[in-house]
Amino acid sequence: MTARSGKTPAEPAANSYIPKEPCVIECSIEKTLDVIGGKWAFLVIRELFDGTRRFGELQRSIASISPTALTNILRHLEKQGVLERKAFATVPVTVEYTLTPKGRDLHKILKEMKLWAAKWT
Repeated sequence: MTARSGKTPAEPAANSYIPKEPCVIECSIEKTLDVIGGKWAFLVIRELFDGTRRFGELQRSIASISPTALTNILRHLEKQGVLERKAFATVPVTVEYTLTPKGRDLHKILKEMKLWAAKWT
């Protein structure tokens, strides 16, 4: 509504508006990398392909990751729906991480990356 006339300004119909040039061309690779996150994510996901893991198990299996980096990547992957976090009321609290179907769907990508590395590095 405009302040002077009290009328709503004319807007193009949502289904008929076509921009002349796209403002942003979305890249599915970029979108995938945004979901996966930082450099440690692939290693965390790789570990979870073998099943549910606790924080300490993940930290031991990825030797050079700091607790802070692991915490951050686990939170990011949970927020993106790649893994699920379950906390159990124990002392100290037991937390387990499991891949969701979205996370398990990354298996092909990681397998192809592994094959590429074996071939070229």
